[in-house]
Amino acid sequence: MSRDPQKPVDEEIERAERDGEPQPTQAPLEGDLDAVADELEHEPGENGGDANPEAEVLAARVEELEQALTEAKDQSMRAAAEAQNARRRAEQDAEKARKFALEKFVKELLPVVDSLEKGLESMQEVDETHREGVSMTLKMQLDVLAKFGVEQIDPQGEPFDPQFHEAMSMVPNPELDPNTVMDVMQKGYTLNGRLVRPAMVIVSKSA
Repeated sequence: MSRDPQKPVDEEIERAERDGEPQPTQAPLEGDLDAVADELEHEPGENGGDANPEAEVLAARVEELEQALTEAKDQSMRAAAEAQNARRRAEQDAEKARKFALEKFVKELLPVVDSLEKGLESMQEVDETHREGVSMTLKMQLDVLAKFGVEQIDPQGEPFDPQFHEAMSMVPNPELDPNTVMDVMQKGYTLNGRLVRPAMVIVSKSA
């Protein structure tokens, strides 16, 4: 019986094809993967693992320093506010002292002004030259007082104001509205808006 010469060739081709096919690789077992994952999970890293006692101490120290800084800023702001208030009060006190330092002196000087006014009123029959001299003296006196913040209160015909007027008496007068200043017995004065002496007045009332 004759041998087929083609068969050995076919066998060689089949063997070559089998040798050329890629062999399947063995997949890792599921248990091995779980073990690797568990190992990676428990492996200490930069942000994981057990807490560092030194880091905790440093964090607590930083928190203490931040709190101390906040308290220091608050105390500094309070101290600045108190200093500003103290400076403002000192300025106000100095301003008041400057404005009203002459109050006592003005009170002592007012009787002189009163005397000049009364003397001028009584000089009806005196020579005009003498009257003019007294009038000029009185005017100069009042001008000097006004220069230093002294103002005269002469409320003739004005409504009665208890803050600046002192009523000597009340007289019925149908020609005037009630509580109107009928007559000024003594003029009043203020120093920079503050009452130095009230005006002594007679006030009208209804009949």
